[in-house]
Amino acid sequence: EVQLVESGGGLVQAGGSLKLSCAASGFIFNEYAIAWFRQAPGKEREAGAWMSSDDGITHCADSVKGRFTLSIDNANNTAFLQMNNLEPEDTALYYCATRGYRVAYTLAAPYKQWGQGTQVTVST
Repeated sequence: EVQLVESGGGLVQAGGSLKLSCAASGFIFNEYAIAWFRQAPGKEREAGAWMSSDDGITHCADSVKGRFTLSIDNANNTAFLQMNNLEPEDTALYYCATRGYRVAYTLAAPYKQWGQGTQVTVST
């Protein structure tokens, strides 16, 4: 059974940093696409960072480019999202997701396995 468990969210002041973790079981991260999504109240779920396993190149949404970095610790089968210079607009519930295939998408629908989410709140 595939399981994803996020952690690392919290309350931080604008300009601060957080590092989210996503521990996986039931599959190996570097064999499939992985993505970090976020959803703010009243808004659609949006992709923040993603990586296809066929090329291993990470991508970020324009809104977080230069501030967020996706990485994977293969030894511990854990994905991370390093978030720097956080802004109040980054406040959301953050999820990691995988879809059982090698190619990542920026839409949420193709992803079939999701974690429970971890809340990030950025204050002014």
